[in-house]
Amino acid sequence: MTFSDQVLAKNHQFCIINKLAGQPVQPDKTGDINLLDLCKKYFHHNLFLVHRIDRPVSGLVLLAKNNKSAAWLSQLFKSRNVHKTYLALVEGQMPDTSGTLSHIIDDNRTGNKSKIRVAQPEEAEQAAITHYQVLGKTDKYTIVNLHPQTGRHHQIRAQLAAVGCPIQGDVKYGARRGNKDRSISLHAWKLSFQHPVTQEVNSFEAPLPATNLWQACLNIISE
Repeated sequence: MTFSDQVLAKNHQFCIINKLAGQPVQPDKTGDINLLDLCKKYFHHNLFLVHRIDRPVSGLVLLAKNNKSAAWLSQLFKSRNVHKTYLALVEGQMPDTSGTLSHIIDDNRTGNKSKIRVAQPEEAEQAAITHYQVLGKTDKYTIVNLHPQTGRHHQIRAQLAAVGCPIQGDVKYGARRGNKDRSISLHAWKLSFQHPVTQEVNSFEAPLPATNLWQACLNIISE
């Protein structure tokens, strides 16, 4: 796959990239080539991050083309007016076929791992919220559709681990074993938002990674 294959949509305001698992969004201590550098080379100018997904996660990343677009896109994320859908393959059995995960995620994390506990009713305003629906099962894993309402550090990863369902490959949060490429089976699948001026609804979807595990997942959810 070339980088042009990762560019799913582009206009004069923003672009949508299908990030590969293991690809850093921005420069880090490894020095590995990152999404911002690839975008600069492809578009011949700097782009602006308005959100990010973890390095081992695949899927949609939205980048702004200029300062003005970065401002209103960042505000959409801040005001929770961007609808995000993730797919995950998890170990174990989810508490119900659908429901809501509500936890307090401690900012005082160690080893880049979030500390988490169940939110009490009086802590509702501070809680990390993720809505979920079980879509099916492979022979080893449960397929879960996730809609994060908030955006905390490692939110989905920590919350799934907290209910006994770590994401496949996510050894940081208790998965039985990791993947050779250090990826985890969490995919930023869909993203949509309404343009604040034109009122046009922009919706995007990232194809699932072309691995045997994800393709087995695709076959099940397409039935």
